[in-house]
Amino acid sequence: MTINADKGLAPWGVLHQGLSMKLGITIGRASQLVGAVVIILDILLGQRIGWGTIGNVTFIGFFIDLFTINHIVPAYENVLASYAEMIIGMVIMSLATYLYLSVQLGAGPRDGLMIALTKRIPLPVGLIRNLIEVGVVVAGYFLGGSVGLGTLVMAIGLGRLIQLFFGLFKFDVRKVKHRYVDEDFAFLFRHIRNTNGK
Repeated sequence: MTINADKGLAPWGVLHQGLSMKLGITIGRASQLVGAVVIILDILLGQRIGWGTIGNVTFIGFFIDLFTINHIVPAYENVLASYAEMIIGMVIMSLATYLYLSVQLGAGPRDGLMIALTKRIPLPVGLIRNLIEVGVVVAGYFLGGSVGLGTLVMAIGLGRLIQLFFGLFKFDVRKVKHRYVDEDFAFLFRHIRNTNGK
C-alpha cells in the first residue's frame, strides 16, 4: 500500500529500490539482501535469531514482489485516496510489528536492530526507530531510491505508530523473551540423544 500510494517510498523501501536499480534485481530481492546484511549486524550487536527472523527475511521480500508484480494492491490517481492508502499501510505495518513481535519467535532483522539499539541506548523506541529510518532514507536516496513527502511522513510516523501500538497493548520491547533457533536445535539434539540413550 505504501509503494502503490506513490507519495515516496517508506524508508526501507527507498533503500530497497535504490539497491534494486543498482544491482538489477527486484525490490523484493533487494529487501531479502538487506535483511541478510542487517541480520549480521544484529548478531554483532548481540541480537539472536529466531524463526520469525528467518521468516521475515524470506517472506516479506517474496510478498513484496508477488503483490507489486501482479498488481494485487490498487493504485489511485486521486491525491487524497493515495495519502489515505499510505496512512492505512503505515497503520497495518505498525500493528503487524506488534503482532509478530508479541509471539516471541524472534525479531525480523530491521526490528532486531531497533530492539538491540533500544536495549543499549536510553531513548524511547519510537525515536530510535526514527533515527534508523532517517539514516536508511539518506542511504537509499543516494542510491537512487524514490523520496517524496510520503517518505518524510513515514520516516517520522512509523516509529510513533509503533510506539503507540506498543503502549496500547502494554508491550515492553525491552522485556521480550524470544524463542530462538539455537534453543530449538539444542532441544532437538537433547531429545535425540535421550531417545538414542534409551
